[in-house]
Amino acid sequence: MMSVKEIMDPISSEMSEFEVRFRENMKSEVPMLDKVTHYVIRRKGKQMRPMFVFLVSKMVSNGEISERTYRGASVIELIHTATLVHDDVV
Repeated sequence: MMSVKEIMDPISSEMSEFEVRFRENMKSEVPMLDKVTHYVIRRKGKQMRPMFVFLVSKMVSNGEISERTYRGASVIELIHTATLVHDDVV
């Protein structure tokens, strides 16, 4: 069975760039929201959903990753994170 690291190897540079972009996209001018997102981002998991987005994108586009791919990966991770926060808060 493959480990998460082995799965991520072909997209490690994209995942590093994703981290930077995701943090940047999560910034807000609302102090309370920034505080909440700080804890959410700090508690990151394996980020399997963005990994799948990048792997599939590379597979269907001759290895090219576009700006739309980064946005799609961010949206999927944000939705997943929001559901976790919602479940924990409620």
